[in-house]
Amino acid sequence: MEVSLPKESETPASEECWALLERIGASPGLRRAPRLREFLDYVARRSLRDGCNQIHEQEIGIAVFGRTADYDTSVDNIVRASATELRKRIETYFESEGSHEPLIVEIPRGSYIPVFRHRPAVVEPIRLGSAGTATAGASETKPAARRALFWLPWVIAGLVVATLSACCISLWMQNRAIYKSLYPWKDEPTVSALWSQFVDTNRGTDIVIADQSFLLLQNIDKQVFSFDEYLNRSYINRLQATNLSPDMRGVVDLIASKNIGSLGEFRLGQRILALDPQGKNIHLYGAREYMSLLLARDNVILIGGPISNPWQQLFASRMNFIEEPDSSRFNPIHNRAPAPGEQAVYSTDANPLGYCIVAFLPNPNHNGKVLIIEGTSAEATEAGGNFLLSENQLSGFQERLHAASLPYFEVLLKTSQASDTPFSTVVTAYRTYPDLH
Repeated sequence: MEVSLPKESETPASEECWALLERIGASPGLRRAPRLREFLDYVARRSLRDGCNQIHEQEIGIAVFGRTADYDTSVDNIVRASATELRKRIETYFESEGSHEPLIVEIPRGSYIPVFRHRPAVVEPIRLGSAGTATAGASETKPAARRALFWLPWVIAGLVVATLSACCISLWMQNRAIYKSLYPWKDEPTVSALWSQFVDTNRGTDIVIADQSFLLLQNIDKQVFSFDEYLNRSYINRLQATNLSPDMRGVVDLIASKNIGSLGEFRLGQRILALDPQGKNIHLYGAREYMSLLLARDNVILIGGPISNPWQQLFASRMNFIEEPDSSRFNPIHNRAPAPGEQAVYSTDANPLGYCIVAFLPNPNHNGKVLIIEGTSAEATEAGGNFLLSENQLSGFQERLHAASLPYFEVLLKTSQASDTPFSTVVTAYRTYPDLH
């Protein structure tokens, strides 16, 4: 019997396409993301109704995200970042509630034109039975032969079971060896207890590294810009409005167009990514491309100081140890509520290697985790990461807390280095927040 399959070249009807888009827009992944729904609706309308075979990034930025007609897409990547998130949510729809949809839509990378196609039909293979014929006039089987024939299937079945069991045990041992080689940190109980909350979860984890370009521009202007100014990029207009020479104005434009990072912070990000070698949960972002909707949904790891990574400003009101800039090139650490024996201010001038604030907190919606690694220098930030990835240091800190497991906490680390050795840290002060769990 022949089975007719839908041809890949058949173009789905426009009504089918719009009905599919309505179901996707009403799905949990897009129901609470109006801007992404508007993005999908716009490119679909331009393709299905207007017949466009090409949609430019700048067109979407103006129509969907309210950018001005002359905005620079090389500096503002809101369209590309949103397209990446929209593709993920469409894929999630077809893997979950849309798994039985006969029609599929996707936005191929490198294009903003939605492509509709029929889902290939799955044809079950036809299983044929076997038939045999009896030989007429065959001689009667002897009793011993009949007994042997009776036991033969059981003997074969036993051999098959034994062989399969041996194969399963061998595969289990091989898989366990591979797993231990991929996840050696899971043999370290304290490190595993902390990082499993970011790796072994059905929630994504975002590493956000600092924007050193933003730090340089603030140093040039000798002022600190707010998180809102960073998010809407109005700080660039403020810089251009100041009394700068033409040469310096060109330098500002050049720095603003670059996404510069710190080598030490990037190395720390790579070490954290290595905790999830299969890349299932942990993803790396620059501060400039990160989005608020991800912060509300995912676990987040913020790397770098609050001046270069403004996303940390969202958590400043919840923290006791705060890095605040002053007129010098050293940013002191302020202790909002000093405990007995603690200082109110820790001067980085007295310790040029710097301090690092490490904070483990719930995210703003209390449905995920936030890890802040905030050094007064790139070396101090990297040393703070080493503290969190070291079983010896992290377990020592947990013993100091007299806790069976790590609660939410803040810790102020002083960075030091002996000759020809890596940077190390010493716990200077800490706070715990068990009630936040």
